[in-house]
Amino acid sequence: MDNSILGLLKLRIIRGYDLAIRDAIKGRASDPYVVVSMGDQKLKTSVKKNNCNPEWNEERTLSIKDVTTPIRLSVYDKDTFSGDDKMGDADIDLIPYVQSVRMGWTNLPNGTVVRIIQPDETNCLAKESNCVWQNENIVQEMVLKLRNVESGEIVVQIEWVDVIGCKGLSHLDL
Repeated sequence: MDNSILGLLKLRIIRGYDLAIRDAIKGRASDPYVVVSMGDQKLKTSVKKNNCNPEWNEERTLSIKDVTTPIRLSVYDKDTFSGDDKMGDADIDLIPYVQSVRMGWTNLPNGTVVRIIQPDETNCLAKESNCVWQNENIVQEMVLKLRNVESGEIVVQIEWVDVIGCKGLSHLDL
């Protein structure tokens, strides 16, 4: 096991809202997919045809080496005959979530909100985001406003996974 890895992060890409229209030929739609990148890791979702409000409900797992490195979500329109068009991007800041996980909560009722993160100029949140105790773990669901595009939001959820043989989060100085 790579001892520089702190643990794993489950990232659920749930859905998109009001994504930009990029298919001029087909008219009023796009064929969106999401590329998740963090450091040298790059993961993709499936393509959703003709849909500006796609539902992915797909889970990807990232190895986390540095919690200060943001996770970049980039949305693209799949084009058959030309390069894929970019439809905006957003970053996930892990620090507030990691701070919540490090609080060491135990035995809370499912659904207990342990932290509320407000949208501001330092994050891509479209509205406040809750860190919630769910099935013995902290889960954060967030609605991210896409940047560099006229419209669009992505709903995602993150969940930390401790891995035996990895450093974990307890030693971090945040």
